[in-house]
Amino acid sequence: MDWFTRKVLSWRLSNTMDAEFCIEALQDALTRYGAPEIFNTDQGSQFTTPRFTGLLEERQIRISMDGRGR
Repeated sequence: MDWFTRKVLSWRLSNTMDAEFCIEALQDALTRYGAPEIFNTDQGSQFTTPRFTGLLEERQIRISMDGRGR
Protein backbone atom coordinates (compact mmCIF):
# COMPACT_ATOMS: atom_id res chain seq x y z
CA MET A 1 0.00 0.00 0.00
CA ASP A 2 1.24 3.43 -0.87
CA TRP A 3 1.03 5.49 2.32
CA PHE A 4 0.32 8.75 0.48
CA THR A 5 -2.45 7.55 -1.87
CA ARG A 6 -3.57 4.55 0.24
CA LYS A 7 -3.63 2.57 -3.02
CA VAL A 8 -2.87 -1.17 -2.87
CA LEU A 9 -0.04 -1.60 -5.38
CA SER A 10 0.12 -5.41 -5.35
CA TRP A 11 -1.02 -8.27 -3.15
CA ARG A 12 -0.78 -12.01 -2.66
CA LEU A 13 -2.42 -14.41 -0.23
CA SER A 14 -0.73 -17.33 1.51
CA ASN A 15 -1.47 -19.66 4.39
CA THR A 16 2.22 -19.87 5.35
CA MET A 17 4.82 -17.44 6.67
CA ASP A 18 7.06 -18.16 3.69
CA ALA A 19 8.68 -15.10 2.13
CA GLU A 20 8.12 -16.17 -1.48
CA PHE A 21 4.62 -14.73 -1.81
CA CYS A 22 5.86 -11.41 -0.37
CA ILE A 23 8.77 -11.34 -2.80
CA GLU A 24 6.39 -11.98 -5.72
CA ALA A 25 4.12 -9.13 -4.62
CA LEU A 26 7.11 -6.81 -4.16
CA GLN A 27 8.50 -7.65 -7.60
CA ASP A 28 5.09 -7.06 -9.16
CA ALA A 29 4.74 -3.64 -7.50
CA LEU A 30 8.29 -2.65 -8.48
CA THR A 31 7.63 -3.64 -12.10
CA ARG A 32 4.34 -1.75 -12.27
CA TYR A 33 5.20 1.38 -10.28
CA GLY A 34 8.98 1.57 -9.93
CA ALA A 35 11.04 1.73 -6.78
CA PRO A 36 9.93 3.83 -3.81
CA GLU A 37 12.39 5.74 -1.65
CA ILE A 38 11.36 3.84 1.50
CA PHE A 39 9.70 0.45 2.03
CA ASN A 40 8.02 -0.04 5.42
CA THR A 41 7.02 -3.40 6.93
CA ASP A 42 6.63 -4.98 10.33
CA GLN A 43 9.36 -7.32 11.57
CA GLY A 44 7.66 -10.50 10.39
CA SER A 45 9.94 -13.36 9.38
CA GLN A 46 8.90 -13.09 5.73
CA PHE A 47 10.13 -9.48 5.61
CA THR A 48 13.46 -10.03 7.37
CA THR A 49 14.79 -12.82 5.16
CA PRO A 50 18.02 -12.05 3.31
CA ARG A 51 16.26 -12.61 0.00
CA PHE A 52 13.53 -10.04 0.72
CA THR A 53 15.81 -7.40 2.23
CA GLY A 54 18.42 -8.10 -0.45
CA LEU A 55 15.90 -7.31 -3.18
CA LEU A 56 15.21 -3.95 -1.56
CA GLU A 57 18.93 -3.23 -1.09
CA GLU A 58 19.69 -4.13 -4.74
CA ARG A 59 17.23 -1.44 -5.81
CA GLN A 60 18.66 1.04 -3.27
CA ILE A 61 15.35 1.21 -1.42
CA ARG A 62 15.64 2.27 2.22
CA ILE A 63 14.21 -0.33 4.60
CA SER A 64 11.96 0.81 7.45
CA MET A 65 10.58 -1.68 9.97
CA ASP A 66 8.06 -0.98 12.71
CA GLY A 67 9.03 -1.74 16.28
CA ARG A 68 8.31 -5.15 17.75
CA GLY A 69 4.86 -5.83 19.09
CA ARG A 70 3.01 -3.21 17.06
